Amino acid sequence: MLKTIRKHGITLALFAAGSTGLTAAINQMTKTTIAEQASLQQKALFDQVLPAERYNNALAQSCYLVTAPELGKGEHRVYIAKQDDKPVAAVLETTAPDGYSGAIQLLVGADFNGTVLGTRVTEHHETPGLGDKIELRLSDWITHFAGKKISGADDAHWAVKKDGGDFDQFTGATITPRAVVNAVKRAGLYAQTLPSQLSQLPACGE
Repeated sequence: MLKTIRKHGITLALFAAGSTGLTAAINQMTKTTIAEQASLQQKALFDQVLPAERYNNALAQSCYLVTAPELGKGEHRVYIAKQDDKPVAAVLETTAPDGYSGAIQLLVGADFNGTVLGTRVTEHHETPGLGDKIELRLSDWITHFAGKKISGADDAHWAVKKDGGDFDQFTGATITPRAVVNAVKRAGLYAQTLPSQLSQLPACGE
């Protein structure tokens, strides 16, 4: 009887150990898969705001944290694109604080000579059917920033048409596109200052 109990106890212990090991392995595989998917999604988003042929470094690994009023309150990530180890452009996280329904989060690709290479909205709370046309899935409006050059802080072209600029506003919604245009302009201007700052900026994760 004692021998049988001992045998069953060993079997249960081995089963428990095996189950624990299997669970740990599944958890690790799941974490790896999630991380890989997140990395692929990030790369796909980068490619929408910065043409892949413009750089040949691992963009996600060239990340810096900046605190600059031009990008909004708090810290924002900036990714430096390099061609043969030479900085040539940046992808910047930036915030338009003055959207109609709150802050609008953006990703802006820009070179260091004042040209915006692409822009995408990553988060917003704008009104469905009106301000949400800043989303690519609803309108191509956000694509019109690509290739536009900023000549300086006083560049009047960088405004919605209602304010005398080049960018369309939406029917019944001017506040949202105005906020985005202004935020992208600020980010593009800030990008021009990055080359002189790189040696002082903390890397992400430090």
